[in-house]
Amino acid sequence: MSILVIGVNHRSGPLSVLERVTLLNDEVPKAVNGLAGRDNVREVVVLSTCNRTEIYAVAEKFHGAYADIRDFLCDLGNISPDELHPHLYSQHDEAAVRHLFEVAAGLDSAVVGEAEILGQLRQAWEVAQREGGARSSLNLLFRHAIGVGKRARTETGIARGTASVSHAAVEMAVEHHGSIEGRRVTVVGAGAMGEGIAVALHGAGVGDVRVVNRSIERGRSLADRINGVALGFDHLLEAIEDADVVLTSTGAGTPIVTRELMVRAPRHGRPLLFVDIAVPRDVAPDVAELPDVTVLDLEDLTAWADRGRAQRLGEVDQVLRIVGEEVDRFAIESAALQAAPLVSALRDRAETHRNAELERYARRLAQLDESQRELVDSITRGIVAKLLHEPSVRLRNQAGTPQGERNAAAVADLFDLG
Repeated sequence: MSILVIGVNHRSGPLSVLERVTLLNDEVPKAVNGLAGRDNVREVVVLSTCNRTEIYAVAEKFHGAYADIRDFLCDLGNISPDELHPHLYSQHDEAAVRHLFEVAAGLDSAVVGEAEILGQLRQAWEVAQREGGARSSLNLLFRHAIGVGKRARTETGIARGTASVSHAAVEMAVEHHGSIEGRRVTVVGAGAMGEGIAVALHGAGVGDVRVVNRSIERGRSLADRINGVALGFDHLLEAIEDADVVLTSTGAGTPIVTRELMVRAPRHGRPLLFVDIAVPRDVAPDVAELPDVTVLDLEDLTAWADRGRAQRLGEVDQVLRIVGEEVDRFAIESAALQAAPLVSALRDRAETHRNAELERYARRLAQLDESQRELVDSITRGIVAKLLHEPSVRLRNQAGTPQGERNAAAVADLFDLG
């Protein structure tokens, strides 16, 4: 049995490929069900964010599971294996565990140390649990990964400074304009990313913010927090016409700002900046061809973040040390989990024999009063527990080692537990 991860992220493939294999939130449960139904996949968690789409799986055969997951991604993106393969990465067993822990710690993000990934990991795991995709092995793995992410941010300064994609989007806008105080800003999308953008804008001193969202109630809830104005999507054109900066982060799945829409938004030569951090993109690529319009997207954000990466590189070695320690700890816990069925079977076998012996002497035991029969039951139960205690502890502690494998094989053979 192997743990494996297969995916595409902001470093392995261009945005044009990444957005084709990105799943919207409401598509993830169906993806988990579809993958869990494949012959070679025993457990599965699907993680899809603006930076990555990754499938974590437990499989009996690596190559069979790899083919199943690759085919799923090809079908998802309507892309051929030959076209996808150069951008696809895969890891298994310890390397897959290490990769997930580095993702949780923020080392694999466009903005090093960003905190949003922890919530995204937890959400992906919870969906997989609800859909029956995550069971004992992946539950242990993702529980451990969340702990690694928290430890990295508590014990190091990896999250110091700009440590979220949404805050980075605002800082890109500030860098582009020099300052955005006094500018008219529109935020499109009131989800987690939109909320982060709005809070960052408020912190940057922007007082004139419009929040455009499909659900006007949710948009109003966010706008009220920053003294902004909420608008429905039917006012999107109006909100763009009046803005100097538009930051978008919806889960629409297709562009909501098109060239055709922009033609209907006369700006009379007034510059407009779009910062689009949605995947798939909210702003159609050809919008950038319009005069006086600048469009920055996730690829621009990655390049921007790379320039500031040196500020936190001093913390990376510390985080890598934590990841290494936690990979070793996970290996021990995982091995103990694998030993648990053997220990349970051994104890069940012993209990079966104990009960059989008590049944054999049932007539003679019936001559005893209830307290005496309970004493006999307690004594025999205690003898079995003491006899099995040391073997059980050794099987758990040595699991995953050559000695542990030899002992496990011997116990299974001697007690016919196969």
